[in-house]
Amino acid sequence: MDIEIGSNLYRNTDGTVEVEGVPQLTVSIRKPEGPLMVNFVVFDEGGRVCAKLVDSTMSFNERRAHELTRTPSSLMLKHTESDTIVLEIALKAPDRVLVKHGAFLTMKGHLLEISPTEWRVQKRRMSGGDDDVHGGAVTIG
Repeated sequence: MDIEIGSNLYRNTDGTVEVEGVPQLTVSIRKPEGPLMVNFVVFDEGGRVCAKLVDSTMSFNERRAHELTRTPSSLMLKHTESDTIVLEIALKAPDRVLVKHGAFLTMKGHLLEISPTEWRVQKRRMSGGDDDVHGGAVTIG
């Protein structure tokens, strides 16, 4: 499966995105047309889990702070109070997933921002990359 994060393409992934050494996002596709299955963990500033998605379903949502909207081919997680898009993912092609937007904390408490043009965390940023990860995980940070 290929994953686009912002303007960066990661080819031949196993569907896992590791952020600062921790698997924080896993994506799989059951059939070429979907449904899109997403596993994702949202951390707070102290590295504690405050929301968790398992198979595109909210399994933990501390203080109901997040709202999930999904279709068979897309998913959007928003922080309800700030109306910030925490994670937006869509099926772009039968074997390609696009992470359109994101703004969430890593387990280390750093903000990872994903825009249509780049991703950035701490002083690291990536734009326009094209990497073959040879069946492994995407590594950010």
